[in-house]
Amino acid sequence: MTAPFAPSSTRRPGRGRRGQRTAAALLIGPFVLLFLAVMVVPIGYAAYLSLFREQSSGLGFGGTRTFFSGIDNYVRALTAPALQKGFLHIAAYCAVYIPVMIGGALVLALLIDSTLARAKRFFQLAAFLPHAVPGLIAAIIWVFLYTPGLSPIHQFLDWAGTRVDFFGDDAILFSMANATAWQWIGYNMVIFYAALQAIPRETLEAAIVDGSGALRTALSVKLPMIRSSVVLTTLFTCIGAIQLFTEPETFRYDATGLSPEWSPTMFIYQAAFSKHDYGIAAAASLILALLGALLSFVVTRLGNRWKEA
Repeated sequence: MTAPFAPSSTRRPGRGRRGQRTAAALLIGPFVLLFLAVMVVPIGYAAYLSLFREQSSGLGFGGTRTFFSGIDNYVRALTAPALQKGFLHIAAYCAVYIPVMIGGALVLALLIDSTLARAKRFFQLAAFLPHAVPGLIAAIIWVFLYTPGLSPIHQFLDWAGTRVDFFGDDAILFSMANATAWQWIGYNMVIFYAALQAIPRETLEAAIVDGSGALRTALSVKLPMIRSSVVLTTLFTCIGAIQLFTEPETFRYDATGLSPEWSPTMFIYQAAFSKHDYGIAAAASLILALLGALLSFVVTRLGNRWKEA
């Protein structure tokens, strides 16, 4: 007698594997295409541009010609004083901005996560709202807040009998760090707060039973258990900081100390769209990308050591 349906064990195994491979290709395919379109192709085109240079012939009446220059654009970019100063400016900016960003976001997340906090959802939303403001709009808002005669901050400082030039050479670095931190600190706070919510309540209750106070619990229990989130946000913050463009480009019309090539990204922008020297702009872009990759490697290695400690 023949069974009405064939048992599952007699099905051809190749059909199941092909189905799994097809499903995997359909799921991974869009990511691969997007990755190639927005990452691999632009980097490859920038690498191609960085190997060529345009030169005008004679008095400029004969047009321009493009010739292969090898690593000449990289040498010109690395020896350009403006780009070297730009990297020094970014290093000083990171020294101010990253501790303020990570430390401020951690403090906010720990305060909202504490048992004494009330209206937690309101404070989460209030801290996150600045991140919803586009970067250019946020920079313009802070230009108004730093401008004497327009800003309530200056009115308050006048009432207090003091005066601060937010666009002065001594304060402009802190002014930019403040504007950027205002926009991003709530975003990082949400990441830290989500990590704090994932800590087992039994662990926190055990710390309280052992006599640990709120501050000691935060520093000795909560902070070590969200190390992965701290490393991740530090990595994202470092990568974002070296690409600083919007704030100095917006502030430089009021801050005389900011040159059009103050940061590496501003140098690249000026080289490409003001001087039309696409070769050196592409070379500087790849140097900046390489710096970001090295920075990511260093932060990840240091973070892994901290997590294993």
